[in-house]
Amino acid sequence: MSQDDKDQALWTPHSDAEIKEIYASWADSYEDDVAEWGYVTPTRLALALRRSGANIEKPILDFGCGTGLSGMALKAVGFQVIDGTDISPEMLSKAESKPAYRQVWKGEAGSMGHIRRGDYATIAATGVVSLGAAPPETLDMLVNAIGPGGTLAFSFNDATLAERAYTDRLDIAVLAPDIELVFEEHGPHLPAKNMGSTIYVLQRT
Repeated sequence: MSQDDKDQALWTPHSDAEIKEIYASWADSYEDDVAEWGYVTPTRLALALRRSGANIEKPILDFGCGTGLSGMALKAVGFQVIDGTDISPEMLSKAESKPAYRQVWKGEAGSMGHIRRGDYATIAATGVVSLGAAPPETLDMLVNAIGPGGTLAFSFNDATLAERAYTDRLDIAVLAPDIELVFEEHGPHLPAKNMGSTIYVLQRT
């Protein structure tokens, strides 16, 4: 995939089939590319979970785990049992080879699969709900999957923050009487691209 194609993939809406094709062709060079761009959101999100008091001893779901960079960041801050899922088998094969995960499996777009509300005390979705990846309604699905006392951490990059369809979903989520926004911080995402992201942590009471 050319550099122009990668830039187009990052911040442009796509169909589920297009997303799978993009990440299939990107899997082999993905980690080198994002390292060159200074990708720091996985580390920031993992640290935000620790600062928010997430229980590191209980299993955490790394939703949209990609090649496993997010899982490695979670492991680095102390999470002990990490499961990963992604819709791209090519990306998932990279994650499977990393020492972060207890198990990984291929998911389907727009579905939590076998995951029921409360199965995981914590869910992390690093760079998943965004332009070029998952649509806005994915946030509703993730919020619905956290049980009482559960935690959801996710990120919106700058391009996603500019899209009301995404920010409106967040505004609606936090209107629920049992959902609390406990962490919000804007910072670097891809410094070489002059792109930032906001990390959010939601908790269900």
